[in-house]
Amino acid sequence: MFSHLEYIAPKGWKPKNPDEDYLITELDIELADGVPEDKFEEVAASCAAESSTGTWTKVDEGKHSGTKLAKELRAVAYDLDPKTKTFKIAYKKEIFEPGNMAGIFAGIAGNIDSMKMIKAFRLLDVRFPKSLVQSFPGPQFGIDGVREFMQIERGPLLCTVPKPKIGRTAKEQAYLAKILFTAANGEFQGIKDDENLTSLYFNKFEDRCKLVHEVQRDVEQKSGKRKMYLCNVTHSDIDVMLDRADMIKENGGRWMMMDVIVTGFAAVQTMRKHNPGLAIHAHRAMHGLLDRESGAGVYDKGVIVDFSMSMVVIAKIMRLLGVDSLHGGAPKGKMENYNEPMLIQQALQEDITPVTDMTLGQNWYGMKGVWHTASGGLHPGTIGESITRLGENLIVQAGGGVLGHPWGIEAGVEAMVQARDIAMQKEDLNKWIIEHPDSALAKAAHYWGFDPKFV
Repeated sequence: MFSHLEYIAPKGWKPKNPDEDYLITELDIELADGVPEDKFEEVAASCAAESSTGTWTKVDEGKHSGTKLAKELRAVAYDLDPKTKTFKIAYKKEIFEPGNMAGIFAGIAGNIDSMKMIKAFRLLDVRFPKSLVQSFPGPQFGIDGVREFMQIERGPLLCTVPKPKIGRTAKEQAYLAKILFTAANGEFQGIKDDENLTSLYFNKFEDRCKLVHEVQRDVEQKSGKRKMYLCNVTHSDIDVMLDRADMIKENGGRWMMMDVIVTGFAAVQTMRKHNPGLAIHAHRAMHGLLDRESGAGVYDKGVIVDFSMSMVVIAKIMRLLGVDSLHGGAPKGKMENYNEPMLIQQALQEDITPVTDMTLGQNWYGMKGVWHTASGGLHPGTIGESITRLGENLIVQAGGGVLGHPWGIEAGVEAMVQARDIAMQKEDLNKWIIEHPDSALAKAAHYWGFDPKFV
């Protein structure tokens, strides 16, 4: 069509009015074996071409070929750094259909990761222009809306997931819900299905939905304290998920849970559009196939060895599509770089996400924020740091860290509540444990320590 070098911006070029006119990506790549270092600029240009208007060879440029408009709408690579193999691509907003996340990512990432000139690729971040941000629904409730229907003005929400992941019947899960909801003076808010608990012969969705919500309604009526059941609607048939969401609403529920990676962008946007007034809790099972970085990685500017996108990008996508809470990891969690959860939290909750040396930032134009869910090997000795570093708009989820307490489940709940209160009051955790050696929290800390437990 035309030279790939036309897809390289002049040195020092920056997009004018980027928040109005451009979608911007930042990429980190490694050149394939046999591709010399001095070809980096050509490879960057090829990435911009392949993801916008170009192709691998010269094509017809006749009167009706579309070449003239394609040249006007082409993307350009800029801010090239040959040393780190990082660069940005600026796309004019006109080449994307508003409200179509699948179409956007088919363009900006769909083919780059299969280019033979590249042996590793990481999509570090995406910055969306105003028109595209406002074309998506965003969260239905967001942080303030959830606080309103949960009747909790401040502080994190505490939640657990049944362990073993699979094994309890619907009745046994309802029994566990009652323990969680009533222990520690009813200060524990939630229970959540695990990702592979869908509708199984010993624990049918219909039975579980009915029985756990029955317990929720009974406890709320007696205690006056709102509870939450993050009930898993995940299915590969969107109609089934919609039916399950209706059933949750009919049984007095306020939340649905869905695995947003395996169900996909279209499923998330459809459930947000059609759900019957339920907050969407986004579980991220299988996210590691998209965002796990092996090797030295981008966080220390080292070599990358695989194909991936950052969890920050996934967080931005899910905020736009309209979830109300999303798993974003915890500091020193089992699946995260230490600083990444804080970057995710900013993408989920700030109205203007700041630019960092690893992210492009984002103006959200008033879009509601999303609850950050901290999870992954957490127990009472770890949640104080999560609250301190990630803030109060946090769902703290601990499974084994509650159910595995050596004194029993009630003590596990009590220890979590004690750890939350200490963090909220900004007290010294070690000092408190010394002063309360017979507490459930002290026992948990002696048993598990103060670091997350990894598998």
